[in-house]
Amino acid sequence: MLINWMVVPTCLPLVRRRCHACESERFRANGKFRVNANHKLLDAWLLVLCEGCGHTAKLTVLERAHVRSVRPELLDRLHDNDPDLAAELLQDPVVQRRNRVALDWKGAWRLETGGSERPTDEAIDVAVRFAARIPVRPVRLIADGFAFSRAEVERLIDEGSLVSAVRLSGKLSGDFTFLLKP
Repeated sequence: MLINWMVVPTCLPLVRRRCHACESERFRANGKFRVNANHKLLDAWLLVLCEGCGHTAKLTVLERAHVRSVRPELLDRLHDNDPDLAAELLQDPVVQRRNRVALDWKGAWRLETGGSERPTDEAIDVAVRFAARIPVRPVRLIADGFAFSRAEVERLIDEGSLVSAVRLSGKLSGDFTFLLKP
């Protein structure tokens, strides 16, 4: 029996970065951008708000980019404060590295199982797909998907009843499959 699960974001993740005003380490992106033009050069930032004090910080998206080098659709999306663009840019490793930030996905995703339950008499092949690069522990996904405890999932792995081509310990953010034997 083949089952498909999907890990989908429910909202924008928190941005982990130290606030200079209150020493908090969590910022919330609200999908707003600021674009500044200096003659033929553009700067663009994604605005994030500190969860502690409400201080606004800017994450650099474009820095001194020549106007002609920026795609018109991108510029339109920046001016329109496109929330989908904010989600794309937050997950972009280049933007994360440039701004020295990390993402906190806690409470910002859900597992869609399609109501699948574990039958006891046949093996189940489960394909887990990610709609975004969300780092999640496979043991937690399996426990949530089948309403097991994490200890029970660990026991199934140790017994060989739960097998996968990828390592199930640690975190994954890419698609994988696993087989649950009866």
